[in-house]
Amino acid sequence: MDFILDIIEQNQVYIIIGLVVLSIVFLIIAIVNSAKCSSLKKKYDAFMQGKDGKSLEDDILFRLEQIDELIESNAANERNIDLIFKRLQKTFQKYGMVKYDAFDEMGGKLSFTLAMLNERNDGYVLNVVHSREGCFSYVKEIIAGNPILSLSPEEQEALEDALLKDEQ
Repeated sequence: MDFILDIIEQNQVYIIIGLVVLSIVFLIIAIVNSAKCSSLKKKYDAFMQGKDGKSLEDDILFRLEQIDELIESNAANERNIDLIFKRLQKTFQKYGMVKYDAFDEMGGKLSFTLAMLNERNDGYVLNVVHSREGCFSYVKEIIAGNPILSLSPEEQEALEDALLKDEQ
């Protein structure tokens, strides 16, 4: 024990300097922590200013209700978009039209052929022939871009025009 006391007496200056440095480090840490706590308290006070626990709870519940409404609205929008896309596949989206003079003596290109196709290239070719005796209409079905019956040159041209709309 005397040995330890002799060491302490000989190194008192170093021990005191070490304790002073350690005290300064702890003081700096305490000041930094105090500043951080003060900053956090200011933020908390600003957040809670004018609000009690009940009004804050009401605000949170209101926002949660809004989120639920948005989720329901989004689901309805997705259903509607799916329905629109399903219907859109069946609508005519591409067309080709050729006007021609069915009988050279008529003039004026009063006859025409109209090809109407959906997204899958299914549809119809409508041929309207105008003559002095009257107007006659013919419809030929198209499946996957191919006619069921043979087409006239004008009908084929209208079909090709409609099919080219898919590439544009």
